[in-house]
Amino acid sequence: MSKIIKIIVSPKGEATVTTRGFTGSSCRDASKFVEQALGQRIGERLTAEFHQQHQARQETQQRH
Repeated sequence: MSKIIKIIVSPKGEATVTTRGFTGSSCRDASKFVEQALGQRIGERLTAEFHQQHQARQETQQRH
């Protein structure tokens, strides 16, 4: 899957940043420069992709 950072700006000037194709917190690292340029973050919704890497680590740690 391709890694995509999508930025939508509403007519009121509100911006939404969406990432696809990233797992774990790598999405935050990839979009950090955009968020810094846009200003203060008002909210955050985490996707299932964000939790994928975290869950895999927990399962690996539990097996050892």
